[in-house]
Amino acid sequence: MHTLKRILLVDDSPRDTELALKALEAHNLANEVIALRDGAEALDYLYRRGEFAARTGGEPAVILLDLKMPRVDGMEVLREIKSDPALKLIPVVVMTSSREEQDLLNSYQLGVNAFVVKPVKFQEFVDAVKQVGAFWAVLNEPPPRSLSGPNEKP
Repeated sequence: MHTLKRILLVDDSPRDTELALKALEAHNLANEVIALRDGAEALDYLYRRGEFAARTGGEPAVILLDLKMPRVDGMEVLREIKSDPALKLIPVVVMTSSREEQDLLNSYQLGVNAFVVKPVKFQEFVDAVKQVGAFWAVLNEPPPRSLSGPNEKP
């Protein structure tokens, strides 16, 4: 039996966030899903700043990251995560409506673990989130540091 883990969902679309949360919860794919609205919140969460300064627990098992967001976009979040030795082992899955080849190329150059184009149809989107969540949060065996990195607080 696999231990369920935390998923960090970063998406500025309330509709996509709601659908993703329903898909993940309906299939019991994580102990906890943290839904954040933009890249600035994601970085605050990961670096335990601002409203997340007192956050406990390790790092998420996976980050589901939209690219097109206000304040700090997904590409910048990906760049920061993958350039930080304390965070770079956390798997990041870009889930975006962007079909631009440059976004795909840039994401992989920055070290993304997977790139998923969001399906437009409701059920296809739910199925995609379910499959991504099942793989990264349940089946994937993460490197030991990604669960309890140097930022770990008891």
